[in-house]
Amino acid sequence: MNNLDLIRMGIKNLWRRKLRTFLTVLGVIIGTASIMVMVSLGLGMNSIFEQQLERMGSLTVVNVYPGWGGGGGMMTTSGSRDSGEVKITDEKTAEMSRIPHVVAVSPYLEESAKLISGKYEAYAQIVGIRPEVMEVFDFEVEQGELLKPSIGGRSNTVQLLFGNQGVDMFWDPNLRHDWRSGPPPDPDINLFEDRIEMSFDHSFGDRRGGNRVKAYKVETVGMLKPSSWEMDYRIFMDMDTLKNLKKEYEKERKRQEQQQGFQPEESARRSGRKEEDSYSQAKVKVDDVKNVQAVQDQITEMGFSAYSLTQELESMKKTSAGIQAVLGGIGAISLLVAALGITNTMIMSIYERTREIGVMKVIGAALKDIRRIFLFEAGMIGLLGGIAGLGISYGISFILNRYGGGLAMGMGGGESSTISIIPLWLALSSLGFTTMVGLVSGFYPARRAMKLSALEAIKTE
Repeated sequence: MNNLDLIRMGIKNLWRRKLRTFLTVLGVIIGTASIMVMVSLGLGMNSIFEQQLERMGSLTVVNVYPGWGGGGGMMTTSGSRDSGEVKITDEKTAEMSRIPHVVAVSPYLEESAKLISGKYEAYAQIVGIRPEVMEVFDFEVEQGELLKPSIGGRSNTVQLLFGNQGVDMFWDPNLRHDWRSGPPPDPDINLFEDRIEMSFDHSFGDRRGGNRVKAYKVETVGMLKPSSWEMDYRIFMDMDTLKNLKKEYEKERKRQEQQQGFQPEESARRSGRKEEDSYSQAKVKVDDVKNVQAVQDQITEMGFSAYSLTQELESMKKTSAGIQAVLGGIGAISLLVAALGITNTMIMSIYERTREIGVMKVIGAALKDIRRIFLFEAGMIGLLGGIAGLGISYGISFILNRYGGGLAMGMGGGESSTISIIPLWLALSSLGFTTMVGLVSGFYPARRAMKLSALEAIKTE
C-alpha cells in the first residue's frame, strides 16, 4: 500500500464518522487553546516585566559603586574610611573597559547645584559624563542635541543637558499654595529661551546669604526623551567642565572661609568633600543581556559593589515561570483528556472495522500498513485539533491584547502593553506536540489492530 492510498483511506474513515471525529478533534482544540493561551500569558508577563525594568534603566548596563575590597578600614571623623575602600578612578574604569563583552565605561561625577530662572529656583543633581559615550549608553534627545566635548578655556557659560522632567524641578519659593485644591501650577519656564543661572553655592540668590560664589549662565543644549527616574530628574554636563568648575568653586570657597577665620582642616571638615580624584559611580555597557551577569561578577571580584537590573529580571522570571507552570498544567489536563478521547475513538474504530481489518490481512496487506492507517488517523485528529486550537488561540490573544488594558496595568505594564504573546516557535511547537499526542494515543489501538486474527476478524459480523 503506497502513501497516497494510505492517506485516502485514512481520510475516508475519519469522514465516515464525522460526528465522532468532530467531538474528538474538539477535545484536542480545547486542550491546545488552553495551553497556548496560558503559555502566551506567561510570555506576556515576562515582556511586561522587561518593560517595567527598562523604564528603570537599561538591562545591559551594570551600575558600579565604590566597594570595600579589603573588608575593613577605620571610620574617620569625617564619615569616610581611611583604608580598605576601593575607589572608582580613571585607572579602574580603564581596567573595567578591558573586560570581555564590555562596550563602554562611563564614570559619573555628581555635584549638587542651585539653578535660578526669574522667580523660580531648583536644587538639582549635576552629573558629569563623557559626551563621547552618551550614544552608546542610549541617551536620546527629545529637543536639541547631546552634549559635546569641551574645547577648553574659561567661560562664564556652561552647557547643560536636562532630563525630561527638568522643568518640574523648578518651583517658586514665594508661592503660597493650598494643596487641598490640587497640585501647584507647572513652572512657566522655557529651558531653551529663558535666562538660567547656576551656582554650586546653595545660598545663591538668597538675600540673606548673598551671592558669595561665582554663578554661571546656563546654555541648554537639549532635553532627553522620557526614560527612567534616574535620567528624567538629572542634569548632565561635560565631565571635564564639571571638574574644572568644582576646582574653581573649592578654591573660592576656601578663600572665603579663610577670610572668615576658619582653619584649612576645619574648612575641609565643614565641606565634607573628598580631595581624591575619584567618582561616585560608574556605568558599564555590556554587548548583550546574556553577558551582563558574567561582567558583573568580574567587576565584583575587583572589589566594587555592582548591580544590574538583570538581577530583578531573573527574580521576576522565576515568579513568572511558577505561574506559567500552574497555568500550563491546567491546560495540559485538558489535552490529557483529549488524548484519552483519541485512544477511545481509535479503539471503538477497531471494533467497528474488525471485519475490514480481517479482509485486509487476507488479501495480503502488511501488518505495518494496518498500523500506519491507524496511526495516520490518530495523527490527523491531533493535527487538525492543533490547527483549529491555534487559530482560536490567536483570536483569544487578539481580544486580550485589544481589550485587556486594565489587566496589563494590573500586572505593572502600560495600557498599551501586550499581555498575550504567541511567537512563531510556540505556534509550530503546539502543532508538533498535538500531532505527537495523536500518534502516541493511537499507538495502542494500532498494535491491537495488528494482533487481530484474520480468520476471527472475517467471521465477525
